[in-house]
Amino acid sequence: MNPPVPAMDPPADNDPLRDPSLYFNRELSQLDFNFRVLAQARDESVPLLERLRFLCISCTNLDEFFEIRAATVRHAQDFAVPVAADGMSPATLLRRIHDRAAELVDAQYRCWSDELRPALSASGVRVLGRESWNARQERWLRAYFREEIMPVLSPLGLDPAHPFPKILNKSLNIVVVLKGQDAFGRTGHLAIVRAPRSLPRIIQMPQKVSGGEYDFVFLSSVLSEFVEEMFPGMEVKGAYQFRVTRNSELIVDEDEVENLALALRDELVGRGYLRAMRLEIAANCPKPIVQTLLENFELPANAVYRIHGAVNLNRIIQIYDQVDRPDLKYPPFVPRQLAGSDAMFERVATGDVLLHHPFDAFTPVLELIRQAAEDPSVLAIKQTLYRTAKDSAIIEHLVQAARNGKDVTAVVELRARFDEEANLAFADRLQEAGVQVVYGVVGYKTHAKMLLVVRREGRKLRRYVHLGTGNYHAGTARAYTDLGLITADPAIGNDVHLIFQQLSGLAPAIRLERLLQSPFTLHAGVLARIEREAAHARAGRTGRIVAKMNALNEPQVIRALYAASNDGVQIDLVVRGACTLRPGVAGVSENIRVRSIVGRFLEHSRVYWFGNDGDPDLFCTSADWLERNLLRRVETGFPILDPSIAARIQDEVLDNYLADNLNAWELQADGGYRKVEPREGEMPHSAQAALLAKICT
Repeated sequence: MNPPVPAMDPPADNDPLRDPSLYFNRELSQLDFNFRVLAQARDESVPLLERLRFLCISCTNLDEFFEIRAATVRHAQDFAVPVAADGMSPATLLRRIHDRAAELVDAQYRCWSDELRPALSASGVRVLGRESWNARQERWLRAYFREEIMPVLSPLGLDPAHPFPKILNKSLNIVVVLKGQDAFGRTGHLAIVRAPRSLPRIIQMPQKVSGGEYDFVFLSSVLSEFVEEMFPGMEVKGAYQFRVTRNSELIVDEDEVENLALALRDELVGRGYLRAMRLEIAANCPKPIVQTLLENFELPANAVYRIHGAVNLNRIIQIYDQVDRPDLKYPPFVPRQLAGSDAMFERVATGDVLLHHPFDAFTPVLELIRQAAEDPSVLAIKQTLYRTAKDSAIIEHLVQAARNGKDVTAVVELRARFDEEANLAFADRLQEAGVQVVYGVVGYKTHAKMLLVVRREGRKLRRYVHLGTGNYHAGTARAYTDLGLITADPAIGNDVHLIFQQLSGLAPAIRLERLLQSPFTLHAGVLARIEREAAHARAGRTGRIVAKMNALNEPQVIRALYAASNDGVQIDLVVRGACTLRPGVAGVSENIRVRSIVGRFLEHSRVYWFGNDGDPDLFCTSADWLERNLLRRVETGFPILDPSIAARIQDEVLDNYLADNLNAWELQADGGYRKVEPREGEMPHSAQAALLAKICT
């Protein structure tokens, strides 16, 4: 049993560790993460189509950044929201975002045009620009345009009777400059051509026409080339593709609505037309046209990004799926299967089970739910659902369980960003089957990953629990690194039972025996354990902290880490994305090291390890060290009690990633990231590759 964890006193207002210079800006740190993703696209040791995938990920991440993070900063500017710990004003931050994002966009397009596109062409995968079409290709594309594209287009000339149309978020559009008169005698000037989302953004030409097995063109190129066919009798003076990115953060005042699901449905209708945040426009578009667009979208000049290529570059990800070239992709692998998963209750009754995805299959989680749905001894199933697959087997198992007479409760988080519509749909499906659907707690997203099965065994009820760091999503379990624990530990089972009661009812504050829970005990528990390590160090004992997470910005946690560093605690943090802690500052954080791992799989597991002078605490959790996770969400941190499992996590997730010298980046005191290279005489080591090697031997 660990000794009591001491409480931590609140810091004084004049605490020097609050100095804004000790904190990086979260938004700029998040932007910098995408440079590390883009570095994978430029790494020649990565298979070529995987490099293309990394490029597209960096582009998609940038879209989401403007939809959410930049939109939040604009909101802060409008409503004079207090600045964050770094002290940067929203106005200054928006200027810095533009400058840094412009650098990223330039790097993305140079990566595409100078490196990936030529390399793909040399490998037999060609993306053909208009300047390279031969006569046969042009004839086929013109016919394709007339037969497949033009019938679904509705070009709109702009005049007093035809004001500027609504432009959907992230849609492809062409602004056309016209000269002449149409059949009604109207003088042309500007027209807008909107590309419906039903049209493919990447078009593959038949081999018999193009000569290559994998020859593609952008839809934007086809629209620009044949746009004059939509305006017969008029002269097209120019055609320029553009794309607008809008705020996508849904805001529902939960205290003012009677039905959250209905309110969200109403908000989703207009999501694609919320406030504009960014305008991407062809680099050669004349300034007056750009100004017209900026005025229409009510955007400042620093919201425009001139693009040397297709404005929807991330759409080339379609090529990855359409090209059957295993030699240009990562080799496939078969996840490790759990022995005894055909009888999950018997297997878990013998001891806790750790699943390390994607190296371990997600199948045992699915099997646990399926077997619970069919087992006559199972009385109840309770589960949180934050994100899940579109055609999720989990939903079907829960539906079947309800039909089989089980008491089934699903806590569905309707506000899971970009999954609101999908979550509404499967919530309806569950309710129709008789599942009790709960939408969580007003004002707090339910981000915890919990599954509880209550089973009668003889005269007693036994609880089986799955707790995870990632979502109940079979797809992401193959692409993200995550940890899951399946246990029948009575104390953990009772804690999970109490949390479900709290979520579904109006339960008072609860006291948990094993688990830490946001927004109640997780934050305080982390602070107290950091202080305990500092106390060990002050007493001359060993103070040691190792933690892995996706992001870090919570000021109290950072100040506690700074204080612990000053006391001599050695701290290693593996933070994939945004990190506002400044490491390596003399007298503040010289004992703190921060690294980011970017590789084949998205790093998503969260682990906190506190050395405790030889009697360590190890928690896996759904929560990053972010303000929202620790203070404004329902999260869980679950202890690893089995020594062999704790040793496995320390080996596979902590020591392994700290030893990575191929896919690791170290955060410097100036905010830059340095790529880690093997030292002289040191063996190259990739953490993810080492884990893959274990399941392939």
